[in-house]
Amino acid sequence: MAEANRILSIELDDSGLPAPTAEVEQERKVAIFDLLEENEFILPGRGDGPWRLFLSVQDRRLVFDVKTEAGEPAAAFHLSLSPFRQIIRDYFQICESYYDAVKRLPPSQIEAIDMGRRGIHNEGARVLKERLEGKVETDDKTARRLFTLVCVLHFRG
Repeated sequence: MAEANRILSIELDDSGLPAPTAEVEQERKVAIFDLLEENEFILPGRGDGPWRLFLSVQDRRLVFDVKTEAGEPAAAFHLSLSPFRQIIRDYFQICESYYDAVKRLPPSQIEAIDMGRRGIHNEGARVLKERLEGKVETDDKTARRLFTLVCVLHFRG
């Protein structure tokens, strides 16, 4: 049962976005790898998965397009991006500080910045879970990784 309630594959529609930096591309790869290794993704009332997830931003809305393993439509959710905007902005700023700090600051200062980064990341995951309430049930790790991918879809170079 648990094996069915998960994401089998994930694709991002990042067409129209600038090429990501090496750091953003690494975040994306790690999030997708970790997500596919371990996740919980339940669509209440829609049967068991596993699911194929397509994430995109369309008309200023975050779109979760969920398909069955066979590629049949299962659900689509369009979420307002407004609740995410400030968190995403804050997340990119602190990530930039973190990447800069890794190059030149001592470990104690890097750790403090990383704690702030994790805090903002947790807040983004919490908001994502709230926005998906009643549509998707997921665990905290999955929500964190999905929030990373939401951020990737907002990268502006």
